Amino acid sequence: MSVIWHDIECGSYAEDLPLWRSLAAEHGDPVLDVGAGTGRVSLVLAREGHRVTALDRDPALLDALAQRADRVDVTTVVADARDFDLPERFPLIIVPMQTIQLLGGPGGRRRFLAAARRHLLPGGALAIAIAELLETYEVVDGMPAPLPDLREEDGIVYSSQPIAVRADHDGFVLERRRETVSRAGQRTVEQDLIHLDLLTVEDLEREGSAAGLEPAQREHVRETADYSGSEVVILRG
Repeated sequence: MSVIWHDIECGSYAEDLPLWRSLAAEHGDPVLDVGAGTGRVSLVLAREGHRVTALDRDPALLDALAQRADRVDVTTVVADARDFDLPERFPLIIVPMQTIQLLGGPGGRRRFLAAARRHLLPGGALAIAIAELLETYEVVDGMPAPLPDLREEDGIVYSSQPIAVRADHDGFVLERRRETVSRAGQRTVEQDLIHLDLLTVEDLEREGSAAGLEPAQREHVRETADYSGSEVVILRG
């Protein structure tokens, strides 16, 4: 079930793809995609001829990626971003979709940055997307709600609707309502909550420097009607 929800909620996002393509063309192969999921970025790069290693802690997502690879050069690795150890070194490591803000605060980020530095070739680039500030809201009775993401598969209708973005003491909580309607018309509803750590560009550059990485540049990915914009911090080994 994690695959269908991942595809519905993340799979259509494309605003950042030109940046990852540009970085891959600039730095060369192999590329390590951290938090690769079902291959939203990995498969795009691989289909353009790049050699990609896709890392994620959810084996079901990587199984779906592998099934979709269709003879392109993608290696999947099930591992935690905070504690991975691969035999290969990379000229480019990318971390799309605010994955770094899911690692459990500064301690988790320190572990990830140390692991990433060990896996970078000299002069290699680590490019990390973050959401600095999210616009908070909550859908209440009588208030128009954002349109849900919808998909029908094997006669089952899946709907994922953003309900709220709330600030808490150390970040943001994103709430969605997930609904399914079976072929027989049976409806189920569940709540999904995701916590993103509060993180600024300056914080990340400072933490990168402490891990032995040099801040190199910043890029901006604009917001869309369905997704918040992001800042991409590029650090060099």
